[in-house]
Order: sequence, then C-alpha cells, then structure tokens
Amino acid sequence: MGTNQKVTAKQRAERIKAAEEREKREKARREAEARGKKIFTIIVCVILVLALGIPTVALAFLGGGAA
Repeated sequence: MGTNQKVTAKQRAERIKAAEEREKREKARREAEARGKKIFTIIVCVILVLALGIPTVALAFLGGGAA
C-alpha cells in the first residue's frame, strides 16, 4: 500500500509539472500574440498617416506652385 501512494504522489508531481509547463507555453503564446497585434496596429497607423499625409503635402506643394 505504501508503494502505491508513493507512485500516486510521483504521478501527481508529474501532472503538476506538466500543467505548469503548459501554462508557461500558453503565456508565452499569448505574449507573442499581443506583440504581433501591437506591431500590426503600428504598421496600420503608419500606412494611414502616409496615405493621408502625402496627398495633402502634394496638393499644398502643387497648389502653392501654381498660385
């Protein structure tokens, strides 16, 4: 009976270790996902600024030159 409890304790320790490992991997995956979303957001903002800014500057430049 004593050996059976020892094996159970060992199995429980292994399960806890496996659960901690899964949790650590999940946390790393979530952090990578969040970082990816931030980078995507920054890229979209830069594209929008350029898309809105370049025509405005071009119009101002061309309009100023024609006037």
